[in-house]
Amino acid sequence: MKRTVYIAETAALAAADQILKTYVEHHLEPGREKELKGRLVLRRVRNKGLCLNLFQDRPKAVRVLSSAAAAAVTAVQAAVLLKKGHFLQKQGIVFLTAGAWSNTFDRWFRGGVVDYAGVRCKCKKISGITYNLADVFIAAGSAAAAASALLPAKKKRGK
Repeated sequence: MKRTVYIAETAALAAADQILKTYVEHHLEPGREKELKGRLVLRRVRNKGLCLNLFQDRPKAVRVLSSAAAAAVTAVQAAVLLKKGHFLQKQGIVFLTAGAWSNTFDRWFRGGVVDYAGVRCKCKKISGITYNLADVFIAAGSAAAAASALLPAKKKRGK
C-alpha cells in the first residue's frame, strides 16, 4: 500500500474516535448509562489523567507526556512507512498513532479524555472501567507491533 493510504487511515481512525466522543458528549449526561448489545454499555466519563486516572492531579504533566508520546509514535510511523513491506508493523503503528493523537487532542481541547464504552461483567473493577476507541486502537496497535517484532523476517529470494 502507498504511504498516503496509511496516513489517511491514521487520520480517519482518529477522526472516527473524535466523532464518537462528540456524539457521547452531546447525547449522554455524565453518570448515565445506555445499554448497547449484550454486555456493552455506553457511558460518559472524563478522564483527566493517564490510564485509569493516573496523575489526574497533574494535568499539565499529563498533556506534556501525552504530546511527547504522540510525537514519538508519529516519528516511528514516519520511519516505518519508509520501509518496503512490513504490513503488520505498519498497521500496528497506524493504530497506535491514531489512538495517541485522538487522546492527546482530548487532553488539550476537552480538558481530559472522553471515555464512553464499558463492559458489564461479574467483576466490579472491570465493569467500572470505561474505554474509548482510541484505547482500543492503542491496544490493537501494540499487539500488532509486538507480533510483527516476533515474526521472522521474510527472506529475499535470489534470482
